Amino acid sequence: MATIVQKFGGTSVGDVTKIKRAAEKVKKAMEEGHKVVTVVSAMGKSTDSLVELAQDITNSPVKREMDMLLSTGEQVTMSLMVMALKEMGIDAVSLTGWQAGIKTEPIHQNARITSINTERVESYLNDNKAVIVAGFQGMTDDGEITTLGRGGSDTTAVALAAALKAESCTIYTDVTGVYTCDPRVAKDARQLQSISYDEMLELANLGAGVLHPRAVEFAKNYDVKLVVRSSMVDKEGTIVEEEVSMEQNLAVRGLAFEGAVTKITIDHLPNHYNTMSSVFTPLAEAGIDVDIIIQQMTGKNEMNISFSILTHELPEALNILEKNKKTLGYQDIRHEGELAKVSIVGSGMVSNPGVAATMFNALSEQEIGIKMVSTSEIKVSVVIQEEQMVKAVEALHTAFELDERKEAKAAVSS
Repeated sequence: MATIVQKFGGTSVGDVTKIKRAAEKVKKAMEEGHKVVTVVSAMGKSTDSLVELAQDITNSPVKREMDMLLSTGEQVTMSLMVMALKEMGIDAVSLTGWQAGIKTEPIHQNARITSINTERVESYLNDNKAVIVAGFQGMTDDGEITTLGRGGSDTTAVALAAALKAESCTIYTDVTGVYTCDPRVAKDARQLQSISYDEMLELANLGAGVLHPRAVEFAKNYDVKLVVRSSMVDKEGTIVEEEVSMEQNLAVRGLAFEGAVTKITIDHLPNHYNTMSSVFTPLAEAGIDVDIIIQQMTGKNEMNISFSILTHELPEALNILEKNKKTLGYQDIRHEGELAKVSIVGSGMVSNPGVAATMFNALSEQEIGIKMVSTSEIKVSVVIQEEQMVKAVEALHTAFELDERKEAKAAVSS
């Protein structure tokens, strides 16, 4: 019997009816002869409710206690799921992250998995039990409960699939698969049959919310077959795999976007060999994710550095830079908010010159100004005014022929 891992997100277990529907999928998989491990998220918006409870008490809760609090959300779901399965005649057992053997680094609220001891999980699987695991959580070597940050349940599922050498890992969510763009923004976005690990990793890092970057990274590193599909409707999902055929020879296969971006500019830094390291090391140590970086020489011995961060991290970033002002030797710091990052992604960019030019032309036609640019072999990102984000996404989606109606037209003509 092959082992498979399933994961149900918060919208897929948002109430008792949905939990029962998810349990039916577990039951079906077991009846097909699989050994089944199921990772569950907290129900619906329950994590947000727990955060609000903490904020009603304090504006600066201790991270350790937030992990203790937030880890309870998934535990509610796992227990209810087991109850639902037992009512269906399926033997099942629930496990917290640490009971499932998940060890993490000693960082609260954004820990990374360091190892998984699958002995207990495999013991239950060999006893023909469905194993329901609370996602998003683990434990340090010192016995401290930790959580894995945003999208942590995806990471739990893929990491377990890798550790168990599972046949596949299916992420059940409220969409039918991975789309060329968020269909709530690009109305003619279409679902992809498959997408490469590298493309999916770029999209996830650039703001596409369907999968968490760490989960995709695990899948790529351990060659886990990853499937994204709907928990609501019975429809084929999207397979994330190493190599995919180029649909319609499209160089760009997806768009991602992210609002609430801020650009920071540090003026008149000394032009030393260690200046960049001196600026970004303390930011990294504080866990601040710096994105697009631009270096501009302003004189023989001076330069300016601009970079983008998420707006909510601005106060901490400014505080760190101010504390290090004497060491860094800069004159001034400027910042510009209400920005957004829009990105195009596709492995076909390597062999298709002119992709960036097409992107810039499409934005120019909509009179959208570009403030920052970042490129790699398979993506181009631009920072623009946030109020123009939707217009930019729609224009680029059409410019790169990702619209569903264009796919249908191509099929008819062929």
